[in-house]
Amino acid sequence: MGLRNQLTDLQMKTMSVLHRAVLKASGGRLLSSFGSMPAVELHTIGRSSGKRRTTMLTAPVHGNRRFVLIASKGGDDRHPQWYLNLVANPDVELTVHGDTLKLRARTATPEEKAELWPQIVAAYRGYDGYQQKTGRDIPVVICEPRPR
Repeated sequence: MGLRNQLTDLQMKTMSVLHRAVLKASGGRLLSSFGSMPAVELHTIGRSSGKRRTTMLTAPVHGNRRFVLIASKGGDDRHPQWYLNLVANPDVELTVHGDTLKLRARTATPEEKAELWPQIVAAYRGYDGYQQKTGRDIPVVICEPRPR
């Protein structure tokens, strides 16, 4: 892995750790949302390590225990690790406003992405810039309650 990729990964991890720390220290009062998007803690199982991994994200589309996440990695040409983990093990947990939900994650179909994309960009225009910055198709992830 090149130095640029290592620095990008370090920056992403640092931002996530700091975000989680501020959220915890403030009792959820600071950084609990970004505009209309709630901040969420995504908990996955590492595909290689088998360890629980946590990443701070936002959910530009949400409601009725359904959350949409964007695997943009800031427009990087690589998928984020959290996305690769949930592809390998789609049973995830999402902590939102202190409540942890057991959900199943899946990549949106091209038709679902086309339907969701205008809502996603309306919540945060930066996602459109990320998609233009990279040659990869940025995955849209739909998290819904696990079947019983």
